[in-house]
Amino acid sequence: MKAVAVRPGIKNSAFVADIPEPKLDDVADGRGVLVRTLQVGIDATDSEINEALYGAAPKGDDYLVLGHEVFGRVEAVGPNVTHLKVGDYCTSTVRRPGPTIYDKIGRNDITSHHEYYERGINLLHGFLTEKFVDDAEFMVKVPAGLASLGVLSEPASVCAKAIEQAYLAQQRLQVWEPKIAFVTGAGQIGQLTTMMLRLRGLEVYTLARTRNPGLKQELVEAYGGHYVSTLDTPMLELAEKVGAPDLIIEATGSSAVAFEAMQALNRNGALVWTSVTGGDRKLNDFPADKVNLEWVLGNKLLVGSVNGNRHHFAKGIADLGLGDVMFPGVTQRILTTPFDGFGNPQDLFTALEDRDNLKVYVNVAE
Repeated sequence: MKAVAVRPGIKNSAFVADIPEPKLDDVADGRGVLVRTLQVGIDATDSEINEALYGAAPKGDDYLVLGHEVFGRVEAVGPNVTHLKVGDYCTSTVRRPGPTIYDKIGRNDITSHHEYYERGINLLHGFLTEKFVDDAEFMVKVPAGLASLGVLSEPASVCAKAIEQAYLAQQRLQVWEPKIAFVTGAGQIGQLTTMMLRLRGLEVYTLARTRNPGLKQELVEAYGGHYVSTLDTPMLELAEKVGAPDLIIEATGSSAVAFEAMQALNRNGALVWTSVTGGDRKLNDFPADKVNLEWVLGNKLLVGSVNGNRHHFAKGIADLGLGDVMFPGVTQRILTTPFDGFGNPQDLFTALEDRDNLKVYVNVAE
């Protein structure tokens, strides 16, 4: 069957590969789920793997099948699968267990092992194929009524986990009722995070560099947030104007913005980094002493959050559903840039370069 893959370590190597079809018994103990892939989202992680910034092939292979944002339909299940049946819509988590205690208790999303396993990213093939098989343990059902948003399940899980991690960590304060939130970045993660924070009643300012944002601003405001161009109002100036944020979710993919956010956070605030930066950028003008002083005296918190487990996927899907009720039709507009079939894989990464394309995704099958 067809799949889109790369040769890890070789820049711009994405190609359409012929790979063996998966079988239900590829997963032991009758827990296999065979899925027909319907849609696969493409994001900056895929682009950076194609640029050879990171990513590794499974042992024994010289290629890595891309795709970690999947939406599909169940075609067959093993005898010990109970929460999915043939015909169900579904998605699949990304990170897989390693050998640590966290992996053994189902928290492979916070493994402490130096080597991590992520489908379509590192050491495991991804989902940008016609079909795939996975263990039922890592599969999450998507309600039929949310089928039109199913390809956003993985991005939604990232947002849901980032927010949850902040609230869990802030239990250290015993009482934490955030009022103002900054979301840095107005791409798919920024938009979904804006929506989820608005569902929780926060005043949300979504920051991006685009001065004429068009759809991005329309979506933020449709969610009840405030779009801010940092070209007109830099982050620190915004914090002085509207008040320092109690919560910042950083989702730009820029380490410079991530560190700038440290200077804007309110006392007792939480900053969550979700960006994965594969470069070697250095910051020489960062006011380290000032930030160190303010963070220690202000009891501020920094949390790194990577892709989630089944719980976070389920939470993200639930928020997609509630968001579709509270803000009808808004989230659907994030799905800006579909590609039908595999075609020329490099076209996917060219599309990602256009900042107006909020969500690039592949329609693999109807």
